[in-house]
Amino acid sequence: MGLLAGETAIITGGGSGIGRAAAHRFVEEGAAVAVFDVDGDSARAVADELDGVASEVDVTDADGLADAVADAARHMGGLSIMVNNAGIGGLSPLASYPLDEWDRIVRVNLHGVFNGIRASAPLMREAGGVIVNTASISGVRPAAGEGPYAAAKAGVSALTASAALEYGPRIRVNSVAPGSVRTALTEPLLESLPAQIERQIAGTPLGRMGEPEDVADVMVFLCSGLARYVTGQTIVVDGGMILHGSGVDGLLDAVSAEFPGVFDQS
Repeated sequence: MGLLAGETAIITGGGSGIGRAAAHRFVEEGAAVAVFDVDGDSARAVADELDGVASEVDVTDADGLADAVADAARHMGGLSIMVNNAGIGGLSPLASYPLDEWDRIVRVNLHGVFNGIRASAPLMREAGGVIVNTASISGVRPAAGEGPYAAAKAGVSALTASAALEYGPRIRVNSVAPGSVRTALTEPLLESLPAQIERQIAGTPLGRMGEPEDVADVMVFLCSGLARYVTGQTIVVDGGMILHGSGVDGLLDAVSAEFPGVFDQS
């Protein structure tokens, strides 16, 4: 019997990266899973792999997300786990950030978590449940160039703590703060700046970049009975990288040097 036997879980951003890895690990541990993603094809592909439920949904659409959560819960016979994982990134000096891009990054990364909590918590009030949010070490140790992302992820950690206070004792609420992890979000940048991979590995005590499964396993722990006395916490999953600073220290300067003019405002 797995650690999540009999549980029913929704994972936003489940079509790729950490979300996809979490969906696979949750099913391996006995849970039924609904995969939510703004990319409907990716959500359906992962759900098909796991005999799960798929939903094409934008987490910034509060009403649409609430409807999708309710539908998935009905399909699975209830909801006991909500993983608010959907996120996007960006890199630019503060003065160069277009206002609509700032708003988009904050809305997906922070508002999307709020919308997920608000949609799922009422369904867990009676039977209890677990909510796990995806924060980032950027919310703890920001670097130059990631202003809206770092601000939103710091907000996720604060929102996690507030939700834990409001929804305990029936619902536990925690977040994970990944470091540098190989996902669709990070691969394009790392491929264009391979020296950054070497620098990040050199600054990580465990001597490698993170993989989605590294974070997914911590999510499994937080959603299981093993973490029954853990709530309101942000668990860093970064191989020790944060001990030396932010995961992307110097990245803004590296991009500026490699691609002159990339941040110039037109």
